[in-house]
Amino acid sequence: MRAYDQIMMPLFRKILNDCLLKRWIGRFMLTLWLSFGLPLAHETARADNTLEYQVKAAFIYNFIAFTQWPDNSDATINLCLYGEDYFGQEIDKLQSRTVGTRPIKVSRISNPQQLVQCQAVFFSKSVNDNLAELIPELADKPILTLADSSNAASRGVAINMSLINEKVIFEINLGVARKAGLDISSKLLQLAIKVYQ
Repeated sequence: MRAYDQIMMPLFRKILNDCLLKRWIGRFMLTLWLSFGLPLAHETARADNTLEYQVKAAFIYNFIAFTQWPDNSDATINLCLYGEDYFGQEIDKLQSRTVGTRPIKVSRISNPQQLVQCQAVFFSKSVNDNLAELIPELADKPILTLADSSNAASRGVAINMSLINEKVIFEINLGVARKAGLDISSKLLQLAIKVYQ
């Protein structure tokens, strides 16, 4: 048993210190989370931008899954990205998912007038300064607005994500969601760090 320990312990230490393994574990956990669609409020997101946006894409799926649109909504959930795309292919993976029987379609929008065709809109950090102009146009429409910019929820976005201490957290503006005719699950509300009424 001692010989085994002498051989294996240095090997285990080397593996545990290997950054590639840490990244693999993070991606494995994210894959598990996406597979089961579990609402996880504090998934660790490494400083690595790719992993951060993998986690944020998974959060977006769960935000959509735990939101109910009015009965007259389209058969497809159109998820639109507005502004610079930090997700790359990560967000496109949601197109293989469904919410109930509704498939998700991901679109990148550059014309703000097209945003009314979306059921969910993610506003990139690159358009943070323009939120005051964009949000009022969508306020009374059944559109779930999402962002990852500072103070976006207090400025009229329904759900805003933040990266704090390598963890993705989120806040919800329930008043905005209700005005849009959306019903956000109480399960999601319980996981938010702050809920604006």
